[in-house]
Amino acid sequence: MPLSLAQPGEEHVIRKIGGPREVKKHLENLGFVVGGRVTVVTTLGENVIVHVKECRVAISGEMARRILV
Repeated sequence: MPLSLAQPGEEHVIRKIGGPREVKKHLENLGFVVGGRVTVVTTLGENVIVHVKECRVAISGEMARRILV
């Protein structure tokens, strides 16, 4: 399931990251790696605020749809 569909408060394990190599590298730099844990904090419109690697990160809905949990 894409991260954009996850409910706030649920912790998930990242299974796959899709998209071009540049997008994958950008997400990896933010802490989104396969096997890592991510928790949706809240959604604001299409944007998603997540807790990943002891940080809160805001990502667009487009990016959230590329992260499969």
